[in-house]
Amino acid sequence: MRPVALSKLLESVSNQLLYPNEILIIDGSNDELTKVYLEKHKFKNLTYYKVLPEQRGLTNQRNYGIERVSSAIEVVCFLDDDTLIENDYFKFLIDTFEKNTDALAVGGYVTNEVDWERSVKKDKDKFIYDGWQRKESSRFKLRKKLGLLDNTPPGWMPSYSNGRSVSFLPPSGKVYPVEQLMGGVASFRKEIFKEMSFSKYFEGYGLYEDADFSLRLAKKGPLYINTLARVAHHHAEEGRPNSFKYGKMVTRNGWYVWRVKYDQPKLIARVKWNAIAIVLIVLRFLNVLTTRKRREAFTEAIGRCYGLMTLLFNKPKVE
Repeated sequence: MRPVALSKLLESVSNQLLYPNEILIIDGSNDELTKVYLEKHKFKNLTYYKVLPEQRGLTNQRNYGIERVSSAIEVVCFLDDDTLIENDYFKFLIDTFEKNTDALAVGGYVTNEVDWERSVKKDKDKFIYDGWQRKESSRFKLRKKLGLLDNTPPGWMPSYSNGRSVSFLPPSGKVYPVEQLMGGVASFRKEIFKEMSFSKYFEGYGLYEDADFSLRLAKKGPLYINTLARVAHHHAEEGRPNSFKYGKMVTRNGWYVWRVKYDQPKLIARVKWNAIAIVLIVLRFLNVLTTRKRREAFTEAIGRCYGLMTLLFNKPKVE
């Protein structure tokens, strides 16, 4: 349901220094606008698929696409339709696989969501990593004061989850080892899909499906992010769930991926996970007073509350 966003992405793909041997569009739209666009605008090596209603959803469509990848393909790259890639994106991804022969997956680097600057001196209002700094959010400041934050590197999950995402890696030009990737800018050796697929637990919008898959994959071998493989993510609003459903998924899906990594967490980790969930709910309620999107903040907070309560009597079954 994002033909305009998709058209911009495909234009950025067409300008690549290393052009893909195959492009698959797996369309879950309930209209024909994407199909009509692709009939009018031809792209080299592109094949279009329109899935049935029962095949829609992020993880379903990814699995559907993997089954149709050519046998000659060695690396499968996923791109969300609301991203734009720089013209050397695929080149840097493939270079990373060639230089790190043990790599099972390599992630791209989103450039337009965080303002970074070189770190000059320590600043309590900044998050500092590898010689770079960015503004520290209020939620992380509060969690640090409450003892609910440790020094686990970005892209790695602490024992009580809720760690720093890969967006906390700086634009240093380096390649960083991680255990979590952003699904919309991730690439994988095709051979891993002989044994793995994306989980059917994450239906529809599929929040945190990328964390689930990459955490499972990281148990088998190394994952990396190349900060030179640069992507702009423009967050198209079409196709996103309502705020209540999103809030519920934040809590329930967050619990799920935590247990993918730690199936039997210690008591202190359980206490901290629940404490963080409550703190984030309170902060989301406070956003009703501090943001213009008051209704969205309130309904998301209610969804988070509902999701937390359901965990008392209806926990997800982890694969």
